[in-house]
Amino acid sequence: MKSLFDRTKMGTLSMRNRFIRAAVSDTTFGGFVEETMITNYAAIARGGVAAIVTGMTLVDGEEHMFPVVALCSDSFILGHRKLAEAVHRHDVRLIAQLAYIGSYAAVGDNTWIVAIAPSSVSNIVTGTLAREMRLGEIKLIQKRFADAAARAREAGYDGVEIHCAHGLLLSQFLTPYYNRRTDEYGGSIENRSRMIIETYTQIRSATGYDFPVWVKLNCDDGIEDGITEEDFLYVCGLLSKAGIDAIEVSGNWTPHIFKVGPYFRAAATAAADNSAPTIITGGNRRVSTMHEILNKTNIEFFGIARPFAREPDLIDRFRRECEKLPAGDEKFRKSSSF
Repeated sequence: MKSLFDRTKMGTLSMRNRFIRAAVSDTTFGGFVEETMITNYAAIARGGVAAIVTGMTLVDGEEHMFPVVALCSDSFILGHRKLAEAVHRHDVRLIAQLAYIGSYAAVGDNTWIVAIAPSSVSNIVTGTLAREMRLGEIKLIQKRFADAAARAREAGYDGVEIHCAHGLLLSQFLTPYYNRRTDEYGGSIENRSRMIIETYTQIRSATGYDFPVWVKLNCDDGIEDGITEEDFLYVCGLLSKAGIDAIEVSGNWTPHIFKVGPYFRAAATAAADNSAPTIITGGNRRVSTMHEILNKTNIEFFGIARPFAREPDLIDRFRRECEKLPAGDEKFRKSSSF
């Protein structure tokens, strides 16, 4: 029987257990890693998690107005190197989540900011009307992702995660509502997935196959004319064939926040049957449920985000509780939760 605390591997990465701190945005100004961020990440690393995915990290200086960290120029490398060193002291892997925000961010009265998107439609969340991307811009954004991934490797990260979820730019290419293009990047799922596949290929060219590359994908956009599960699974298959090291399954989590249990269990289970190592994120609170998923499906890893904010050492606490009880203790598996 598999354990949540097995020491295992995800691609080339040695993992101390199956728990991953999923991305939570880090507020900063100017794009630089701040000391408070290093302190917070070090505390989570000490707490026993296997890997930490950073908050979304900007790949393009055009989005400098957003108060999150960046890797869009070499000037940011030193701060990220300090962050990686702090995490690595605790035998924890650090993954840089690379993102382009696009029209998901509200531009408000900042009329000098021109949000771009696959097509010129209003963003459902922010109301921002984006300008349709030109072909040259598509290629430029792909290169921005690749350049940022190369900087992440130079800074000492253990890998990168391409953020293709939660309505950000790359996610929009997969979503029919946002992608109404009539060229090779729009229409069929084969075309709508082209942006992500080409971005991944560019990153591989810049970093090599010995540097882990993950992807975070929506299985459900939570909007009319959003991605279907069939399309989601198609993209998982394409990325797996291309050599992606892990797929983190997420989606529109807001309707699920008061529910008990993993939000996207069915989609993640289907993805894990035919894809790269799969991380299920969202709603992972009960240890008994995660233990069951681990042993009844092909899902191998579990992403947890918000609980670490109040208890950075929750994984070590849970390990101590496990070690006090006999193997297979049903009372523990039924009652334990985060």
